[in-house]
This record gives sequence, structure tokens and C-alpha cells, in this order.
Amino acid sequence: MANIASARKRARQSMKNRAHNMALRSRFRTYMKAVLKPLRQGDVEAAREAYSQAVPIIDKTANKGLIHKNKAARHKSRLNQRIRALQA
Repeated sequence: MANIASARKRARQSMKNRAHNMALRSRFRTYMKAVLKPLRQGDVEAAREAYSQAVPIIDKTANKGLIHKNKAARHKSRLNQRIRALQA
């Protein structure tokens, strides 16, 4: 455990930030799964609706630095690709 006051404060902040980041990362995964579920069931309309809700969450996660911007772009691209393939 830290002995210096500033180090103790940093440890507290670190735990708080970690909990916040884990919550945001969990929300990101939840929205991803919300798109994948209707895709597996073959429901194009539900998948498209879930995708439109997931895109801002994916972007926010990338803007906050929790995931890389290229990873966000890759996820959006692959989800959109699967939705278009299901339509065809």
C-alpha cells in the first residue's frame, strides 16, 4: 500500500477509473451482442435497429480511448457487412 498521500489518492482514483472503464467496456460488449443475436436468428430489421443503436456506443468507447479507433471501425464494418449479407 502507498505511504505518501498523493500515492494513496492516486490509488483511489485508479480504482474508481478502472471501475468506470470496466462499466463502459461492458456496455460496449452488450451492444455488440445485441446486434449479433438477431443476426444469428436471421432478423434483419431487428439487427439493423440494434446496429443503429450500437454505432454511437462503439464510437464513444473509441473516443474515450477504451478501444482503438481502428478496432471500432473494424467492428462497425463487420457488423454492417453481416447485415447486408443477410439482406441479400
